Amino acid sequence: CFICGERGASITCRETDCDRSFHLPCAAEGGCITQYFPQYRSFCWEHRPKQAVEATPEENTVCIICLDPVEDKKTYGTMVCPACKHAWFHRRCIQNRAIQAGYHCFCCPHCENEYRFRAEMLTMGIRIPSVHSSTRLPAWEPPRAYAALGERHSRCDASWCLCPGGREQAEEEGPWQLLLCSSCAAEGTHRRCSALLDSTETWECDSC
Repeated sequence: CFICGERGASITCRETDCDRSFHLPCAAEGGCITQYFPQYRSFCWEHRPKQAVEATPEENTVCIICLDPVEDKKTYGTMVCPACKHAWFHRRCIQNRAIQAGYHCFCCPHCENEYRFRAEMLTMGIRIPSVHSSTRLPAWEPPRAYAALGERHSRCDASWCLCPGGREQAEEEGPWQLLLCSSCAAEGTHRRCSALLDSTETWECDSC
């Protein structure tokens, strides 16, 4: 093992021509990543994937989970949500949250984005237990307390809402159809309130 120096290292970096091997328990100490989805690839500290999202934490930013300070840039131990780019957290904290939540309830703690967030976390080596939500509820919540996270955003957040029925009204199609931000899903707009054409299928809020 290139980390601890002991024998029995069975995990080898998948980068071509890299011969570094390590024990799975040594991975975190050595900054290594194992992706827990087919093809179950592993990478050493030099060849591991890095988050491509352009974001830098503001001064005194804290982990959204444990509330302790994070580093001043993206690193192996400091990560950011790729959807909202506002939620910063420690690797160990988001890993613990993934274990507690399970695949069907795991989302960004800030914007609640699911698809982009889960895909990014899997790529970055976060293990998310694939357990059906009907058989496993999040470890930190009673049966009904987590239900709100599954609710879809349902109001127009345009600075000037033109809908006669108000911000909460939404129709299946037409000018009062409500589109959610394709990146964070935490803000919405009526087509007419943001001057969107009927043919427009996606929209991003100003924050994203």
